[in-house]
Amino acid sequence: MQSNVATLDLPLGSRGGSGQDRVETVRVGGVPVSTLSLAGLIEHMLTDAPRRLAAGDRPLLVFDVNGHALSLNASDPAYRADLAKADLVHADGQVIVSASRRYGPAPIADRSSTTDMFIDSLPGAAERQVRYYLLGGTEDVNAACAAKITNDTPGLELAGRRNGFWKAEEEDAVIDAINAAAPDVLWVGTGKPREQAFCVRHRDRINAGWIVSCGGLFNYITGDYPRAPLWMQRNGLEWLHRMATNPRHLAWRYLTTNPHALWLIWKHRNG
Repeated sequence: MQSNVATLDLPLGSRGGSGQDRVETVRVGGVPVSTLSLAGLIEHMLTDAPRRLAAGDRPLLVFDVNGHALSLNASDPAYRADLAKADLVHADGQVIVSASRRYGPAPIADRSSTTDMFIDSLPGAAERQVRYYLLGGTEDVNAACAAKITNDTPGLELAGRRNGFWKAEEEDAVIDAINAAAPDVLWVGTGKPREQAFCVRHRDRINAGWIVSCGGLFNYITGDYPRAPLWMQRNGLEWLHRMATNPRHLAWRYLTTNPHALWLIWKHRNG
């Protein structure tokens, strides 16, 4: 993977200094993925997001990549264009981490699943008064997620929340509500590829420090979607647990996108 390693310059806008943060990336399956550890990604978010919001800078756009994303990137031109506009892409799937270690001289430090990124960041967000906005899920799930994390994390303050269901003509009102709340981090969980399209479409209208896509995160927080045992997570088998516990919605996705993703990893192993 000699040609797969690069340095990503993250724009810092009006905050001064060099004007850029430098983050190493490695290409996996044709997608440049940050090599940051989960802890490093969280620290960068908690430090950079409020600073960026206070400076009035353009929000940092953060997407995740897993086997499903690799497959979509290769097969859906609109999704591919949206993913390419992200400032930072992190490794949500263990297969991405394993591929970087097998084929690259700059391995990804560890898996940074969006659920772990969110949960592990909550104590630091409370301590540093970093405010989150939760956008996505059904009304019941969104409300339950907000209640759970604020009850479980003393001092955590949410900027606001909204379910993920709205009509096209309501989208301006959704943006207005987010901007009125001015969150440090906007979490957008409406599922691929809709959430990426929304983030890209409205990035320059949104008043936030970071915009982070998060899929079914809120359902995992509430327990509506059960998480896999740790041994499955650590061995890259969380997808199998998800498929087994929700076969109606996920079986076809995983049975088609996982082999495609593995083929893409092999195809792009040298660049």
